[in-house]
Amino acid sequence: MASLDDLKKRIASVKSTQKITKAMKMVAAAKLRRAQESAERGRPYSEKMNNIILNLSNGISDKENAPKLLSGTGENKVHLCVVITSDRGLCGGFNSNIIKKAKSYFSKILNDGKQLKIITVGSKGNDQLKRVYGDKIIENISFKESKNANYFDADKVGRIIIKKFEAGKFDICTIFYNQFKNVITQIPQAQQIIPLNNEEDHNNSDESYEFEPDEDEILSNLLPKNISTQIFKAMLENSASEQGSRMSAMDNATRNAGEMVDKLTIEYNRSRQAAITKELIEIISGAESL
Repeated sequence: MASLDDLKKRIASVKSTQKITKAMKMVAAAKLRRAQESAERGRPYSEKMNNIILNLSNGISDKENAPKLLSGTGENKVHLCVVITSDRGLCGGFNSNIIKKAKSYFSKILNDGKQLKIITVGSKGNDQLKRVYGDKIIENISFKESKNANYFDADKVGRIIIKKFEAGKFDICTIFYNQFKNVITQIPQAQQIIPLNNEEDHNNSDESYEFEPDEDEILSNLLPKNISTQIFKAMLENSASEQGSRMSAMDNATRNAGEMVDKLTIEYNRSRQAAITKELIEIISGAESL
């Protein structure tokens, strides 16, 4: 049985941890509001850009000479997977859920005999993936200095992807991230961005546009921006998901710490009562012996 002094130290330590987790929960809740608003504002923009590109692609007369970012290389041999996670921990299963989704996709690619290349955005994803897929990781990008998700960081990732695509390093590119639904639920996503996969948005693209200049010229400028836009959307969704997951995790940790303090306090009181009873028995026994 632990001594009274040890129990007092443990209670003080757990209470100190409880204060930290409570503070982290409050900070995450404050950041979550801003991150959620940004993610919700970004969704219509990225969806509308996809719809415009779909309309443009339908108007191209010479499909064989369409931009490669739209039509692809025509091959399906080399897959580039961009796994977007956080640079900080203590956010529950946020990073693990993305990694689980990505690993499932990796297994399918490798089982089909195709080549896999990985770019990790965020140190936590790199830490988990390098244990098994270290030889597949070609680049690790971290934005620890950035306080919030921003388009400049997304554009940096987009330029790296486009540069590798133009150099013929891969045929298909897929990004992995968490889509924010609510504080408790974040849904892991795998989104193909090269070549552009518009199958899901096909039914939502009923608008008719007239373009000037011609479709090819617009697409050559719009497609690279769309890559960065989709990555930016993923980073915004991740930011909201991370804060929601952290808020939930810190709330659980705070309640668990409270329960542990209650249990330790009961144990401390029982041990103290036992010690007092023992002393009284010794005093009474000594008095009777006289």
